[in-house]
Amino acid sequence: MSAAAQSRRARPNRFVRKLTVVGTGAAVLALPLIGATSASAATPTATTPSTTLAGYPNNLDGWIRESLAIMAEKKIPGSYNGIYRNIIRESSGNPKAINLWDSNAAKGIPSKGLLQVIDPTFNAYHVAGTSFDIYDPVANITAACNYAAARYGSMDNVFGAY
Repeated sequence: MSAAAQSRRARPNRFVRKLTVVGTGAAVLALPLIGATSASAATPTATTPSTTLAGYPNNLDGWIRESLAIMAEKKIPGSYNGIYRNIIRESSGNPKAINLWDSNAAKGIPSKGLLQVIDPTFNAYHVAGTSFDIYDPVANITAACNYAAARYGSMDNVFGAY
């Protein structure tokens, strides 16, 4: 290709360039609005602290690690992987999960929280030093692991509904 032909690149005119910039900006502004309308499960909440009172990250990893520390203190067996595997199966990591369709729910005692514990089980296997709120992630994990230890030897031995 000759040098003269190389310099003759097709350039969009000024009007097209402005429309592209304006259109891109509008799309960027619209995307959060589109996402917000489809996020029906999200509920407005106050900002949550980034750490728990015990200093662990206020997320699934931190809740499991805090529970494991309490469990070690109370001699309740269980591993990070066993707890994590069961949480993901039971609630996908949602501490506010509630099962309103199974046999427990039909009896009026739905399974709740990260490890889908029913109220009577939570109350019977509650671990001292944790919250009495079944939706509290650390209390839910620790009580469920205490129950699993009594019934199956450890949460590590649970591979299905328990």
